[in-house]
Amino acid sequence: MPKVKTKRAAAKRFKLTGTGKLKRNKAYKRHILTKKSAKTKRNLRKATITDATNAKVMKKLTPYL
Repeated sequence: MPKVKTKRAAAKRFKLTGTGKLKRNKAYKRHILTKKSAKTKRNLRKATITDATNAKVMKKLTPYL
């Protein structure tokens, strides 16, 4: 069986937690920040766990993560 190639774009976006879940950063923090409240921007700083519906697919894209 040949090695499976890792999708590099996915590998750069996700980290694995100790329990095996995928951690990701939140979107909407790059530009047009003037109209967003301080509370919104503060909450966007924190990383979050990838939703279970997407996590299965993302783990296939990053087999050696």
